[in-house]
Amino acid sequence: MKRLVILGAGTAGTMMANHLDHELNPSEWEIVIIDERKEHYYQPGYLFLPFDIYTPEDIIKPIQKFIPKKVQLLNEKIEKINAKENEVWLSKGESLHYDVLIIATGAKIAPGEIQGMQGEEWYRTVFDFYTFEGALALRDKLRVWEGGKLVVHITEMPIKCPVAPLEFAFLADSFFRHKKMRDKVEITYVTPLDGAFTKPRATAALNHLLEEKNIAIESDFAIAEVDNENKKIIDYGGREIPFDLLVTVPTNKGDELMERSGLGDELNYVPTNKSTLQSMAFPDIFVLGDASNIPASKAGSVAHFQAEVLTKNILSYIKGEPMKEEFDGHANCFVETGNGKALLIDFNYTHEPVEGSFPFSGFGPLSLLKESRMNHIGKLAFKWVYWNVLLKGIPIPFVPAKMQEAGKHF
Repeated sequence: MKRLVILGAGTAGTMMANHLDHELNPSEWEIVIIDERKEHYYQPGYLFLPFDIYTPEDIIKPIQKFIPKKVQLLNEKIEKINAKENEVWLSKGESLHYDVLIIATGAKIAPGEIQGMQGEEWYRTVFDFYTFEGALALRDKLRVWEGGKLVVHITEMPIKCPVAPLEFAFLADSFFRHKKMRDKVEITYVTPLDGAFTKPRATAALNHLLEEKNIAIESDFAIAEVDNENKKIIDYGGREIPFDLLVTVPTNKGDELMERSGLGDELNYVPTNKSTLQSMAFPDIFVLGDASNIPASKAGSVAHFQAEVLTKNILSYIKGEPMKEEFDGHANCFVETGNGKALLIDFNYTHEPVEGSFPFSGFGPLSLLKESRMNHIGKLAFKWVYWNVLLKGIPIPFVPAKMQEAGKHF
């Protein structure tokens, strides 16, 4: 009996467990998935939790609920990957041999990378919303905050869901308007990029929305420290931005397991072939989701598209057949813009977001790179799709893994 081991039971790992459960013969292959957690978190929900749009119950469900019955789930901490010996070492001293390994350990925030970020103001006036704990603490703060200088800040790229900080700024504008206190809040969006987003056309549209909503933007800001005493962030050039409430996206890094195993780069992301999703160093290791270093967005939709491609490539690898370079970097993201509206962007390695209709050419029903109520409904509906379709490895109708050019105005 051969063994396929999946590290991580988050979005990417759970999808792969479901895909492969349908494809591998259980009399020939044992599938094991390892994660020290027992709860699965719907990470896109962290954006909505601070504004009381979602509750914790919307975001957390048992991991076991989404793992196929024939897949063995081990709730243990992973100590190290010994790739040369095809072994995974567990914290209790046991080792697990694998014939194929899938790394889906995700990415985490690392606020300790920036001087002062986790200082005395951490979770008092300095918050993240990329963790459940941070989003929940920020919710409690926003319920009582009386206004002042709100700074929404990105430390450095890459980050999980690159549009989420922008969404937070837009939702904050809407939130304070509904509380009749927008005139008491000065919102500033601070980014290390030279504009609002990583893609030029989307940046133009998003910069326009920032201007329309009276949200100031400070670009090219490379943070050096958070000054807790004087409540300001300082960049390496000496530029200072004061805050009364700082909502920051700290440095994102891959799991520390990659550093312990000698498999990661300087940010603990695993060097990966961007088209086949095979490890650059070990042919029997595959990587998907936020754990890899490929130049695609770190978002749930990307992991979904990757899972479809990777499933076929793993089957080809097992059969000794050539793998196909089919993953094109496809990303599909709703961007909440507040007041019950959202944008939709669809792009890949070679095509940036453009206007058009989605998923059907000519009649949508969703519009690309334009605000609409329908896009907002799509964003909220994604939660149901996530729990009931994506995690179970079910393809989304009319949305293939490869980006379609039909309906887009290039």
